[in-house]
Amino acid sequence: MSEKRNAIFTSGVIIFIILFFTVADFVTPDRLFSETENRILASKPEFSGEALQQGTYTEDYETYVTDQFVGRDKWIAVKTYMDILLQKKDINGVYLAEDNYLMEQHKPEDYPEELEEEKLELLEQLVQRWDATVMLVPTADNILTDKLPKYADYYDETGLLARVRELVGEKRYVDVYAALREHADEQIYYRTDHHWTSLGSYYGYRAWADATGKFPVIRDAERRETVAEDFLGTLHSRINLPMEGDEIQYYTDTMRNPVTITYDFEQTADSFYEEKFLDTKNKYGYFLDDNHAFVEIQTGYPNGKTLFVIKDSYANCMIPMLAQHYETVYVLDLRYFNGKLFDFMETYEQEGMDVLVLYNCIHFLEEFYYIK
Repeated sequence: MSEKRNAIFTSGVIIFIILFFTVADFVTPDRLFSETENRILASKPEFSGEALQQGTYTEDYETYVTDQFVGRDKWIAVKTYMDILLQKKDINGVYLAEDNYLMEQHKPEDYPEELEEEKLELLEQLVQRWDATVMLVPTADNILTDKLPKYADYYDETGLLARVRELVGEKRYVDVYAALREHADEQIYYRTDHHWTSLGSYYGYRAWADATGKFPVIRDAERRETVAEDFLGTLHSRINLPMEGDEIQYYTDTMRNPVTITYDFEQTADSFYEEKFLDTKNKYGYFLDDNHAFVEIQTGYPNGKTLFVIKDSYANCMIPMLAQHYETVYVLDLRYFNGKLFDFMETYEQEGMDVLVLYNCIHFLEEFYYIK
């Protein structure tokens, strides 16, 4: 009888928990956006017989339930604590590295040689048509390798960088890897986010200046001002544990001259920096108003020179430094661009226009794609 009562009690508790969360899910309004994860959450899929038959409805509904689960952020933290107790090396695709660094996991098998070949072919066509300079930035796991957990596996980006260097030639290649390795003991990457810091991008800027023969306008690595001290980035969102925030900094020399910036042909601004983002989870959006398909920057510096940047978000904190050398800067993010790239660039082509491809290595393999 005792065992029977225990079984009934256990079943009752389980049923109660299921009913509680089911009711809670029904009465709690769906969230459109997760500030913690900095992404749009799945909405309830529309039911149809065809979708049910194809299996897409059940997949979409599972994603919807997962995204809208009550207390999702707290459950992420609970799962993280359990994974730590189980001594897992990676949690939700994030390594818990030394010195309170979080590093995104990049499995070697996810970046096969065939993928490299596909991206290098696209890069070669772009470089040949536009005489582009190429700057691929290694991710933190390739520079701060001593901070990774023991036996942590990661995709070695040096092979890709060597192939890019050989493909585009020394004159078109910016060696960011060597520049960052030289300063690996400094905070050149955020501890809680996948981006490099303003200091890291400064060393990248100096490497670009060396490679292109430009005299660096910004010459002092310490001329930075801190505008936030509580930045918890995208990697922190995956584990949701209490952590000390990162600092958001910018280089004051980039504010010396007035600028006019147009985002996506309509929204205008007079600064590289948008303070509204400092009050949000997405503080990295402070740089260049987060991400846009197309940005036009007029610096007022009358040297007649133009730069066209094809980039990912790593470029956002570096473009204010690059802009000090040009009268006009165009910035294109292929993730949000629909159209033929070469045709679009030709509408903005000017004599002597410089073209720069600026990505981190992983985003280059995952996101670099265009139609000529």
